[in-house]
Amino acid sequence: MADPTPLFVECEQVHAGLAVNDIATAIEFYTKRLGFVTAFTWGDPPVFAGVNLGKAQMFLRKGAPDPKGCMVYFMVGDADQLYEFHRAHGVEVAEPIEDRPYGIRDYVVRDLHGYHLSFGHHLFNTGPAIKIERVDVPVRLEKRLAALLMDLARHKRMSMNSCLEEMLLHTNEGVGPHTQTTLRHIEELKKKHGIDYDSHGSYRFVEE
Repeated sequence: MADPTPLFVECEQVHAGLAVNDIATAIEFYTKRLGFVTAFTWGDPPVFAGVNLGKAQMFLRKGAPDPKGCMVYFMVGDADQLYEFHRAHGVEVAEPIEDRPYGIRDYVVRDLHGYHLSFGHHLFNTGPAIKIERVDVPVRLEKRLAALLMDLARHKRMSMNSCLEEMLLHTNEGVGPHTQTTLRHIEELKKKHGIDYDSHGSYRFVEE
C-alpha cells in the first residue's frame, strides 16, 4: 500500500519541555552550569520558564521529574568547547564526547533531575572518500591574514590546505563554511592579529 499524501504542515520551531521540582533551582543549574540563558519565567513563584541555548529554547514546568526514557538533543556550533565548559562546571557526563557513526560528534550529560541532554555538532568527513590530485599553486597572503588562517586551521583541526579548500568550496556555492561559534572565534583572531580591514580590503592591498 502506497504511503498517503503527506500533510503539509508549516512549523518553524520546536520546544522540548521538562518537568522539574523547583523552577528557580532548575534555572540556576541550566544558566550557571550548562550555559543557557533565561528567556522568561511565568508565575510568582514561577511554575513555568524558558531557557535558551543560542536559538534553541527549552521549557521548564513545575511537576514531578520523569527522566526515564527521556533525552533532549541540541546541535551546537562547537561541541568540544561546550564539553570543556560543562566539565569545568562540574556537570555529570553520562557519555564522553566522541565522533559517532551517524555523522555527529556529541556527548551526553545528566542534569540535576536525571534528564539526559545531548550536545553535538555535525561531522563533514563522513561518507565515501573522494579521490583527488592536489597541485601546487603560487599563493601569497597578507601577513596578518596568513597568521589568522594558521590559527583558524589549528582551531578547526585542519591543515591550512584543507581549510582553504573548505572556504573556496563554500564560496563557490554562495554560502559560508563557518558556524556562529567559529565566526566569534575569528573576530577574536582578527583582534589578536590586528586585522583592521574588511572583506573588501584585498582590493586596496599594496605590497611594501
